[in-house]
Amino acid sequence: MVKKLFVFKDNSVNLTPLINRYDPMPPRIKSQQDREQLRLMILDAARSLFVERSIEAVSMREIAKQIGYSATTLYNYFADKEALLQALCDADYLALAAGMRESMQIQDPIQRIRALFRGYSQFALQHPSHYRFMFMTPGPPCNLEITRIEQGNTEQDAYAQLQMVVQAAFDAGLFRADLQDSELIAQTLWAGVHGVCSLEIALGNEVWMQWADIEARTGLMQDVLLRGLLRI
Repeated sequence: MVKKLFVFKDNSVNLTPLINRYDPMPPRIKSQQDREQLRLMILDAARSLFVERSIEAVSMREIAKQIGYSATTLYNYFADKEALLQALCDADYLALAAGMRESMQIQDPIQRIRALFRGYSQFALQHPSHYRFMFMTPGPPCNLEITRIEQGNTEQDAYAQLQMVVQAAFDAGLFRADLQDSELIAQTLWAGVHGVCSLEIALGNEVWMQWADIEARTGLMQDVLLRGLLRI
């Protein structure tokens, strides 16, 4: 009997389930661990297809086919495509927030901003598929009615983390006197670091470019932004 090995590569999850393409029924789910593994496999397949083909173009049936299961199996885990999409958003955004949480303990506001962006850059570059889905793939916004993430909770909300560290520096009078909008400052800092990360993910292997070291690029972007925003 011929079997095919489906391997979904991801820096945070290592899944290598063996699926028999020619059996009339997929493997039976025997335990809670099996159920969780299959749920993660569904999310990984959905993420990959959403990035490759766009969210709107991918159906539940195609996601199921990608992993060798029926669409009915997916509906046992997710009520519909919107629920699956939200579960994927929640999983990836929670992972981003968790990766930057230690930065929130740093006392100096500027060093805290630097640490936060180091954590952000590391997440982006270590998990490019996640980052493409989160910040480089057009799609519907987060559904606040069904998300597991509490907006404004710095344990879960990565943007709230950024807002908090920038607000601390703003309240300490560290930014230029003409800058009176802490939200604008936060979004400008984010845009700069996002630009470096997204270019690396999209074009890092482009032979036409002679890229400088990625750590040098992210570090210089932080320096340039902060020097332009801080009081001299």
